[in-house]
Amino acid sequence: MQETAIVSFAQLGLNAELQSSAAQAGFTVPTPVQMQAIGPVLHGRDVLAQAQTGSGKTAAYVLPVLQLLMTTASSRDEAPKKRTTQVLVLVPTRELATQVSDVLRDLARPLAQSIKVGTVFGGVSINPQMMSLRSGADVVVATPGRLLDLVDHNALNLGHVQHLVLDEADRLLDLGFAEELQRVLALLPAKRQNLLFSATFEPVVQTLAEALLHDPARITIAHTQEHTPDIAQRAIQVDEKSRTALLRHLIKTHVWKRVLVFVATRYACEHVANKLYKAGVFATAFHGEMSQGARQDVLAEFKEERWEVVVTTDLAARGIDIAQLPVVVNYDLPRSATDYTHRIGRTGRAGAHGEAVSFVTAATLAHWQLIQKRVQVQLPLEVLEGFEPTEVPPPASPLNDGTGGIKGKRPSKKDKLRAAAAHAEPLAPKD
Repeated sequence: MQETAIVSFAQLGLNAELQSSAAQAGFTVPTPVQMQAIGPVLHGRDVLAQAQTGSGKTAAYVLPVLQLLMTTASSRDEAPKKRTTQVLVLVPTRELATQVSDVLRDLARPLAQSIKVGTVFGGVSINPQMMSLRSGADVVVATPGRLLDLVDHNALNLGHVQHLVLDEADRLLDLGFAEELQRVLALLPAKRQNLLFSATFEPVVQTLAEALLHDPARITIAHTQEHTPDIAQRAIQVDEKSRTALLRHLIKTHVWKRVLVFVATRYACEHVANKLYKAGVFATAFHGEMSQGARQDVLAEFKEERWEVVVTTDLAARGIDIAQLPVVVNYDLPRSATDYTHRIGRTGRAGAHGEAVSFVTAATLAHWQLIQKRVQVQLPLEVLEGFEPTEVPPPASPLNDGTGGIKGKRPSKKDKLRAAAAHAEPLAPKD
């Protein structure tokens, strides 16, 4: 096959410096998304890339963008007194901002040419970020809200951006970020390269994405047997009131050392984590209302195996890379099949084996069946001894269409707004 014929970064067009830098960072053989994306990025094309979590998407744009940045800088007669931002990477969460910046700095550090990376996100004081940008930055990795705050404070000028990257593009094109994204796009030069990367693109979001692009290289990495993450998926039927006891039982019987548990709300984060801790399980909460310092501490301690369990909302479903994370548990089912894909993608990364367990209650059984249909899996619904369910599904009513009251077959208000946005005036396109 043509893909397997390309076996080195040199054949993809990377220069010798970046080949060496990639090797030092552990990127020895290009992944499928890197094989298909690096060439088009180097040739200045727009890119719309979809590939599963853990597939190497970040390096797929970081490596060629760094080379383009090196070429631009080397063409100047002398170093500018203040760096102008040539590359803007937009991300939806603080954690992903930190992760992308780490990859950028790791790959830029060995280069002879100095490249400054600025990282900005909300939830922390703006003053240190303003100070760090006083001399400018070649690359800025940002969440949209804080980026706009810095522009309003005249701490950042986006008028020279040549390369725009949307990482987790589907989330950034979601209505939750749409207004901020429109404001950012209005500050950028009309002529620029647009690179959109994500694990998932729902049809309406893809329509919005393509409004930004001009003749893009379209990349879709299929979940082939060779490249699909090694994740063993399980579904266990259990009464709602018995889920915490079942979780404790699984942790004990399987001797799980690190478990990421997803729940629906901040309150559930604290409640489940406290119940586990009182039962002798080293568990803690992780959610958006914690300070950035507290969130960073939890993640660092979890990676060091000082916590057995971290209970989180969908905040941790994207942009968090915990090496060798063995287990993910859906204590509450996600609202959509897309969220399910992102959640279980936290395990089974970089070729490691992972396990994803979902708790299914009587009230969420119909929704679970819908998730299975949309992600194209069919799992046996297990019943464990001592946890036999006794609850029955709620009766059908105008407020309950059989999906457990969660996003399902009927379009939600958010779905309707998305559809309306897709038919409205498109996002500012590239000329």
